[in-house]
Amino acid sequence: MQSDPKKLVEKHASLTHTDLMKVMSHVQRNQGDWVLHTLMVEGCNVPFKFKRKSKYQTLKGARVNMTYYPAQETVAGIDLDIMKVVRIKRG
Repeated sequence: MQSDPKKLVEKHASLTHTDLMKVMSHVQRNQGDWVLHTLMVEGCNVPFKFKRKSKYQTLKGARVNMTYYPAQETVAGIDLDIMKVVRIKRG
């Protein structure tokens, strides 16, 4: 099923869609039955995170289109800003 980013953003006000973001770093870690993907993109110092059932080929150096929303994560008692990815596609 294809999801249209324009419809997602219209339906959910907190979502942001950005095209052709260059991935500087892509890390994949096992977390139970899921694989946690963490991306760092050019021009942004906040990590983009999403979970999938399997590993992907590395996105490092690739351009991606992402739909995401801001969130916070607590690590060792410190609140960190992150971006939760809802939709990601190679650009």
